[in-house]
Amino acid sequence: MPMTFKEREVQELEEVALREIQTGKSAEDLDRLRVKYLGRKGALTQILRSLSRLAPEDRRRVGNEANRAKESLESALNAALTALKEARRAAPPALDVTLPGRRFPLGRLHPLTRINQEVCDIFLHLGFETVEGPEVELDYYNFEALNIPADHPARDMQDTFYFNDKVLLRTHTSPMQIRVMEMRQPPVRIIAPGRVYRRDSDLTHTPMFHQVEGLLVDKGVTFADLKGVLTAFVHEMFGPEVGLRFRPSYFPFTEPSAEVDIACVICRGEGCRVCKITGWLEILGAGMVHPAVFEAVGYDPETYTGFAFGLGIERIAMLKYGIDDIRLFFDNDLRFLRQF
Repeated sequence: MPMTFKEREVQELEEVALREIQTGKSAEDLDRLRVKYLGRKGALTQILRSLSRLAPEDRRRVGNEANRAKESLESALNAALTALKEARRAAPPALDVTLPGRRFPLGRLHPLTRINQEVCDIFLHLGFETVEGPEVELDYYNFEALNIPADHPARDMQDTFYFNDKVLLRTHTSPMQIRVMEMRQPPVRIIAPGRVYRRDSDLTHTPMFHQVEGLLVDKGVTFADLKGVLTAFVHEMFGPEVGLRFRPSYFPFTEPSAEVDIACVICRGEGCRVCKITGWLEILGAGMVHPAVFEAVGYDPETYTGFAFGLGIERIAMLKYGIDDIRLFFDNDLRFLRQF
């Protein structure tokens, strides 16, 4: 049966539309063509609406041809749109050489790292050598050789992380005193920075913190030498105008022992909430090495004397920067860390 005028009109419309779809260069072009041919007032839609005016014998044929053309155009439009998206995805991004460069944020040292380095540098300039040791330690080095008997409160399970009766996480870096003295004869001048662990956690304590242990052993070492070294350290760290004092104290591995206080860095010694109205803040413990410690490593306490001290890096950093919560050092809050 020969093709009717309306059927030829549909085919010609389809051919023109397919050519325009192939030349479409953007999603906007394709959307415009969809409206032009398939929209409410589109060319093909108008043909479908005019079917009621055709003779009954032509209505089916033209309707079938128009619906076939509609499906063809919809398929072509969808395929063209997909091809555009894939091409855009595969194409390299446009480079505008006139735009200013992007600055990469520079990393900085953590405040605890900065203070640790500063502390170590001060003692290195005073003639001390840096040594390091294991964080998983033997009970002998952590307690026994340091004159801490089995019934001492420091042995309490609430303070120490034990693996078994003989192995634990070190509670201080003092074991390095014993390890170094076992391998060397005097004179000995060392500092031992590192991480230590205790079962404690609040505003001023964390289960893991950083400590620097110091030890000096030689002939004729006196408490005056200890005071001179620690005074030089405090003035270098906090400024020459900062006062300090030595208070009698007790540590199993030193005798006599002392705690060192500095004038409160907040109120300058006048008394405030931070220093509990005393005007002083405790920063470290120290003392002359106990003869029992020398005997444990084979040193003659009649020939050699020495002093030891230990300070917490977090404590020094809190005083240096005026920080009242130790947990801020470990929260990894960039707003806090960027201040340093």
